[in-house]
Amino acid sequence: MATQSARLTTFPAFMRVDARKVAIFGNGAEAAAKARLVANTSANISIYADAPEAELIDSLARLGLEPVPAAYAASQMDGATLVFAATGDAALDRKIVADARSRHIPVNAVDQPDYCDFLTPALVNRAPVVIAIGTEGAGPVLAQMIRARIDQMLSPSLGTLARLAQDYRAAVDRLLPRGVARRVFWRRFFEADVATHVDNGDISEARRIATRMLRGREPAPGHIWLVGAGPGAEDLLTLRAQRAMMEADAIVYDALVPETVVALGRRDAERISVGKRKGCHSKSQNQINELLVRLGREGKRVVRLKSGDPLIFGRAGEEMAALRDAGVSFEIVPGITSALAAAADFQLPLTLRGVASSLVFTTGHDLTGAALPDWARLAVSGATLCVYMGRTVAASVAARLIDAGLPADMTVAIVENASRRDRRLFHGTLADLPALEHRTELAGPVMVVIGDAVAGANFEHSTSIAAGQQSSAPASQTQAA
Repeated sequence: MATQSARLTTFPAFMRVDARKVAIFGNGAEAAAKARLVANTSANISIYADAPEAELIDSLARLGLEPVPAAYAASQMDGATLVFAATGDAALDRKIVADARSRHIPVNAVDQPDYCDFLTPALVNRAPVVIAIGTEGAGPVLAQMIRARIDQMLSPSLGTLARLAQDYRAAVDRLLPRGVARRVFWRRFFEADVATHVDNGDISEARRIATRMLRGREPAPGHIWLVGAGPGAEDLLTLRAQRAMMEADAIVYDALVPETVVALGRRDAERISVGKRKGCHSKSQNQINELLVRLGREGKRVVRLKSGDPLIFGRAGEEMAALRDAGVSFEIVPGITSALAAAADFQLPLTLRGVASSLVFTTGHDLTGAALPDWARLAVSGATLCVYMGRTVAASVAARLIDAGLPADMTVAIVENASRRDRRLFHGTLADLPALEHRTELAGPVMVVIGDAVAGANFEHSTSIAAGQQSSAPASQTQAA
């Protein structure tokens, strides 16, 4: 048996207020809040306040408005399209409601739902695009929480894109037949190259492409985003990365990117795993380059999802070069690199005044060759080292750094799966680091932070790296205990 959907007690609608009077009555915070809300529109706002409080005065000054210093009189609402009663005096608000209704003017009494002809929503404003969230008064705080989430998802340039679409609407109606042709045009307009150039602030190029599309001369453009997926926690993905994933036709991702992050993409997007992890190289770098070029030339919009930041040990340089040579447009969306996530897990300052003023990102494999890298001198002089490494090179890394002059008792912080719920935290000294090779249960990416600044970390939830394997429970379990 089908379940009937609950019915609304209010009908959502948008009312025209351009150049029309909206009257607000009140002296305090509620009147200020309504003034700020209505100021999202082009209405003529009249605020009647016989004893305006500091918050109202400040809010109106920021909006370029001045209150009318007069006690309430019913005639003040004459000619108004909407009325707000926000005096804080329940009896006076009800009188304002009665006077407005006698004049057939819709009225809203703050915090008195039974005396509201309309309810004010939480707004996401990308004029002329607006999203209104209402709960019929059941949960205004919930509406604000939803508003904040939607606001994060939508590009700040969405309103500019919508206004550009208005400029093309008449031409589209004249030149393209109803149905599929128009839908295809508008889908490409809002999701493809036009939107990308608007987002980048290049309106003239967006217009050129839209005009060529309208004339049938512009093939479907491909575009590649090289996106940093961050260290693994899905809520550390940037807002720009989330927007790109919602626009992408295909998501090409590495093995280190968790499924929870990949799942944030558009539901109907093609998902292509390319491995790129020790022991499971499903595609070579050249094959990945060729795949991105092919998808771009097919007119696909593609997110190339890389663990951490694409420009830090992500081989983005090779992919950018291939896309550049093929004439496929691309852009970089930075991500949070694992070193920063590891430092956050340990509450560890990577730079510390008077202790460490330099920061080095390197891979453990750089310390396994015959020649010591030039940056090793920085480590001796106090830089903090963030070493992206596997377990198998721990002994050689420790030996080379000690040979370079670092003290064997220098503190190190070690994180497996930085930022994730299943992360493991360890601490110890440089001399203890070879013990990492015997931690066969550590299958995830390992980050080691070395330097004088590490002594300032919080080791409350970490385990000594020299301790037995049985004591290395995930950090989430340790904290819960």
